[in-house]
Formats: sequence, C-alpha cells, structure tokens
Amino acid sequence: MLVYKKGHTNLAHFYTSSIMLPMVVLSKPAMEQLSVATTLFTEVPLIDLSKPDSKNLIVKACEEFGFFKLINHGIPTEFIAKLESEAIKFFSLPLSEKEKAGPLDPFGYGNKKIGHNGDVGWVEYILLTTSNEANYQKFSSIFGEAAEKFRCAVNDYVSAVKKIAYEILEMLADGLKIQPRNVFSKLLMDEESDSVFRLNHYPPCPELHQEMNDRNLIGFGEHTDPQIISVLRSNNISGLQISLKDGNWISIPPDQSSFFINVGDSLQVMTNGRFKSVRHRVMANGSKSRLSMIYFGGPPLSEKIAPLPSLMKGEDSLYKEFTWYEYKKSAYKLRLADNRLGLFEKIAAS
Repeated sequence: MLVYKKGHTNLAHFYTSSIMLPMVVLSKPAMEQLSVATTLFTEVPLIDLSKPDSKNLIVKACEEFGFFKLINHGIPTEFIAKLESEAIKFFSLPLSEKEKAGPLDPFGYGNKKIGHNGDVGWVEYILLTTSNEANYQKFSSIFGEAAEKFRCAVNDYVSAVKKIAYEILEMLADGLKIQPRNVFSKLLMDEESDSVFRLNHYPPCPELHQEMNDRNLIGFGEHTDPQIISVLRSNNISGLQISLKDGNWISIPPDQSSFFINVGDSLQVMTNGRFKSVRHRVMANGSKSRLSMIYFGGPPLSEKIAPLPSLMKGEDSLYKEFTWYEYKKSAYKLRLADNRLGLFEKIAAS
C-alpha cells in the first residue's frame, strides 16, 4: 500500500508546485495555438437553479452559446472536496505509479496523447465508465486498500452530478414544450447509458511556457463533445475557452463553486440544430495546476439519434438518423478539431 507524502495532499502546494509530466518531444504546432483569447468573458449565461424562470433561460443559453454557468446546483461541497483530494493524491504520484492505471482500454490513465489520431496536449487524465460495472482493479495496485476510498469519492460525486444532468435535460424539455419531459433524460437514466467520467490534470510547465515566448500552451485542443450533455467543474485556475458563433475565442472566468454545462453533438441533432454544440478548448497554465472533472452524459450504444418530430414543425431534418454507436465510432476516427457531425448532415438539394 502506498503512503502519500504529507505535502502532496495540500491543495496550495499541489496547485503551485511543478508536478511535471515527463518531457517528450512535441512539435510546436502540435502544442501551440496562435489564435488566443486574451480577456475573460463576463457575459457567460448564468443559470440559478433556484429561480422559477430557469427553464426558459436554459433554452436561450443553449440556443445562443451551447454553454452556461450553473449556480445553486445543490451538489454537496463535501463530495466535490473529497474527489478533488483523491484526484490530487493520484496525480501527485510518480509517473511510474500512475502508469499502472494505464494504458487506456478504453478506460484508465492517459498522458498527453488524446485519442488515436495524433492529438496531443499538456494534460494527464483518468477516464472511467459511469456504469455500475466500473472496474477499479487498476487502481487497487496503486492505492491498495485506499482504492475503495477513491471509488466511493468518484461514485458519490458522479451520482450527484447525474441528477443535475437529468434535471437540466428535463427543464430543457419543459422549456421547449415537448412531451414526455424525460425525452432527453431517459437516455442518461437508461442502465445501458454510455456515459463516461473524466478527471483532467493540467500540470504547470514554466520551462516550456518560457520557451514558447509566452504563447499559450494547448492543454486540450479545440473540439465539441459528441454526447448529449457535459457537466464540468474545475478548480479556480483559468484555461477553459469557448468559441462564439463569429469564430472568436473567449476565456471563461473560473469558478470552483459553480458548474459549467456544454451542449453535445447528440443534443444538437435531437433539436435539429436549434441548440448548438459548443466548440471549446483548454489552455494550460505556465505556473499553476488546473484540475477539472467532467461527466459526459451519453445514450445507449443502440439508441437512434435524430431530430425529434415534436420539434420539427414542418421543417426538414438537417441530419441523417444514426445510432450512438455509429456516431461514436465515426467521431473517434477523426481529429479533435474536425467537424464530426459533417458526415451526418443532409446536403440540401441544389
């Protein structure tokens, strides 16, 4: 059983110390982004779940941004703190120990490599399934008896976040005036739901930051999320950026007490393009660690994804019908920045 050094569990120490990823040779174009956002965006849609008009504001935010900030969410702070503490313990370990939780198959520990098509970033991460059959055996060899504590921290947090995702999706159905109100949420509630959970750690990298002459370092390259909805929480370190409709990138002010919600590709299709899947990316910090935790709510693999007839109102469908398995298989053959939905868009007759 591993014994963690006292300093590793101190949050301030973790976020300001250089817990480095192993240096590998990466071309600057692969890690660098020239179009950088230099100012924090202060007009992020703010949704207060305690307010009665939330459902209409959520619909508006999904139409205009595909993204919003959530407050008064009701997720216990102790669940957040416990999982963050366990994540810090893991990411503070030597690389040789962390690699015992890899390689990805498709779950486990990953380092720099994102997917199988050449995408890289200044990030290390843990990817887990949210099903009851989640396998924590890899972590037993690292944490020993403490693996159960890690499992419980993940399960408590994910269970709470799932409920928020269900609630948001049902509020969206209410706001869109469609029945049944669980038309979206039932896909995540299904026991066959293909949902995943990800812990991302973006370590400080002062040497590489200086070498790049203060240009931003890509932590996770630009992309959209293929699932239905994503629920994100991070520590108080900036880095998240989203792309507006005009193509400009804007930086999102961090807020460790709030959550951020992303519309995914599947929800864009189900609303026939009314909701927009938000394109986003993460820029690493030269001197501080960023830790984020994301729940990706996905449908069962066999679920057919297509615009809902109740939202069509005589409109033509913009997308071909596909199963989540077909879309997932197609999406993961592409690079992060590719338009994954492009292959499933209907071409208008000329």
